[in-house]
Amino acid sequence: MSVKPIIDLDLFLKRQKRAQLAGVEGADFLLKHIADEMDERLSLIERNFNKPLQLYGYNRSLADQIISRGQTEIFKFFEPQNLALDAIQTEALELEDSVHDLILSPASLHLTNDTPGIFAQIFKALKEDGLFMASVLGAGTLHELRESLLIAESELYGGASARVIPFADIRDYGGLLQRAGFALPVIDSDTLTVRYDHAMALMRDLRAMGMTNPLIDRNKRPLSRSFFEKVNEIYGEKFSDPDGRIRASFTIIYLKGWKPHKSQQKPLKPGSAKTRLADALKVDEMKLKS
Repeated sequence: MSVKPIIDLDLFLKRQKRAQLAGVEGADFLLKHIADEMDERLSLIERNFNKPLQLYGYNRSLADQIISRGQTEIFKFFEPQNLALDAIQTEALELEDSVHDLILSPASLHLTNDTPGIFAQIFKALKEDGLFMASVLGAGTLHELRESLLIAESELYGGASARVIPFADIRDYGGLLQRAGFALPVIDSDTLTVRYDHAMALMRDLRAMGMTNPLIDRNKRPLSRSFFEKVNEIYGEKFSDPDGRIRASFTIIYLKGWKPHKSQQKPLKPGSAKTRLADALKVDEMKLKS
């Protein structure tokens, strides 16, 4: 069954490329935060990697950090810009089977149309006991901007269109890891709150990061200055701190899973424990009345 695309991947990649070339100072704060977090998580795994791959990602900062620590000597990069447009839009990664012992994807897989298909391709590309780690933006990201845009458009034009992509929640990604066949899945999240003088400054940063609206069904009508002034007003009224500065939230979900191997730890069977929980906690066991 084909998946109806909602993300214009070609447009997203063009904006990402333009943002990289522009290199606006300080606009990569989110990417730096995510790279630091993923690097720290990987550093806790006592293993070196010989054939790692970075899948998507806005830049190579994460890979550079890992190389500098000595956990690997080289990274291969999946470069969608070098593929034909039809390959980009169908999301056929064309990775070799059972080759990589590590696949990383920083801040990218929420911008796919067939995420289950991407996870399945990643699983196939890993060796046995290979590790997959990713970060994605999750539900709650930019909820302040989304609400302000919707209210402003409704008030000025009598209707509203989607101007921020839909984000999945942590349970959805847990299900995707299990569905793809990953063992020992671990998922956690954090929220990065950034403050700005006004909403226009936030939107400038999003443009500088290449993170503006890539939806296929986006409203392509040019927006007036009065629209952005209204967004700025609503955002300030609803989401500002006592000092007048506004808040912007980024929910970041971190994923980890292994391709199964016989050497991996297996979960215990129910009822197989040899020590009572009450003994471990040093408390008296109480029988519940039937």
